[in-house]
Amino acid sequence: MRARFTAVALFACLCVTSAAQAAEYNRVNTTASQISFTYNQMGSLMYGTFGKFDATLQFDSDNLAGAHTTLHIDLNSIDAGSTDANTELVKPAWFDTQRFPVAVFESSRFTRVTGNHYLIAGQLTLKGITREVQVPVELKPDSSIGIFDGELVLKRDQFGLGAGEWSDTVVSNDIAIKFKVVAPQQ
Repeated sequence: MRARFTAVALFACLCVTSAAQAAEYNRVNTTASQISFTYNQMGSLMYGTFGKFDATLQFDSDNLAGAHTTLHIDLNSIDAGSTDANTELVKPAWFDTQRFPVAVFESSRFTRVTGNHYLIAGQLTLKGITREVQVPVELKPDSSIGIFDGELVLKRDQFGLGAGEWSDTVVSNDIAIKFKVVAPQQ
């Protein structure tokens, strides 16, 4: 009798623990979120941000098959640290924002790697070119808020960024895009 009570109590504790660890996030606080990037230009590390973006999120740690996210980045909101750089980056050789004002990421699959580390596969469309990408993300739960930190290394030549005189190595081909998406827990 005592063994059965202990087994039932242990099972109940496991259920409560599992339920306590489950987390669901359905909204994104874009004001608290951030998208930044770094790259090398003539041997110097450069930093920039995108000031305007919209994101949607459907994430339940117990139902990754139903997880989905989209991200729309206003490329005209770029701040690469100088007026000259900002002016150059919206031109046809780079983002060509007159024709392609928005970059879009849409997820196709969430996979748990370990613990709170995930891999998000999806389609990134930039300058009219769509490529499959995989983005490693860490969920950092903080009280009733989820902070999703991730980084993607973008190969600019795969999206036609930096054509013409910019196609050489003055600007690195690898652009590290970092993001912090803040979402209240539901």
